[in-house]
Amino acid sequence: MTAAQPFRIPSSLLAVAAIFSVQFGNALVGSLFAQVGPLGAAALRLGLAALILIAIVRPKVRTWTGRTWLGVALLGIGMAGMNVCIYFAIAEIPLGLAVTIELMGPLAVAAASIRRSVDAAWVVLAVVGILLLGFDTSGAVTLRGALFAAMAAAFWALYIIASARTSAKVRGIDGLVAAVVVAALVVVPFGTADAVAAVRHDPSLLGAFAILALMTSVIAYGLEFLALKRMSARVFGVLSSLGPAVAALAGFAVLHQQLDARQLLAILLVVAASAGVVATSRAV
Repeated sequence: MTAAQPFRIPSSLLAVAAIFSVQFGNALVGSLFAQVGPLGAAALRLGLAALILIAIVRPKVRTWTGRTWLGVALLGIGMAGMNVCIYFAIAEIPLGLAVTIELMGPLAVAAASIRRSVDAAWVVLAVVGILLLGFDTSGAVTLRGALFAAMAAAFWALYIIASARTSAKVRGIDGLVAAVVVAALVVVPFGTADAVAAVRHDPSLLGAFAILALMTSVIAYGLEFLALKRMSARVFGVLSSLGPAVAALAGFAVLHQQLDARQLLAILLVVAASAGVVATSRAV
């Protein structure tokens, strides 16, 4: 008899759980922008996440090479830019539309490594769904908001590539913890004034953002980092097409944004693309 194999959560499930945690967390953060502002929100979230992760994990970094530190720094910069830009975008345009534009980043990563026609088909299906979800006739999309979301897309692509490379070089989630610290060091100096003013006015914000830091940084990034240890950046990129669908659901549940028939069809398309890429992937 052979020893029973230990149960291991599928990497695709880890990635999907991370998406839900991030998008519902973003909706909750968006509901607090009136009090703390986008930059203050990013500073509070990343600063608290860094403190929590350091206390829990205590990463061992003494043996890291300069190349490893460069990868961690790029990962942290990608994380910082992605968070700040998407928060500024959410402050300008609806959550689902902002995440739709942001998704161009991971889909660009997916498209860059296409090798089979079936892979291309799933990417095309995801793009159709994203364009359908992002099609807006109400004038809700401002140029400023769209530009911030596009910048978030570029930083998200950097985050995926750097995370995939860094996760293979360091133990556990030590690289992720160090990257969150880097992201906090980049963002906190710029958002401290807004954050301090808001917390002085309403101290309960500190507890609220501690919970949001757990949801959108500690849990979500941890799940993504572990998933990318066993998943190609291409597969992760297409799985990320669930983002706009989950964001639309989060907007409905948290921000009371309604879903119409077009959005529901778009959700169906991106979910089908995500399921398809997992089902036909050679190595997940």
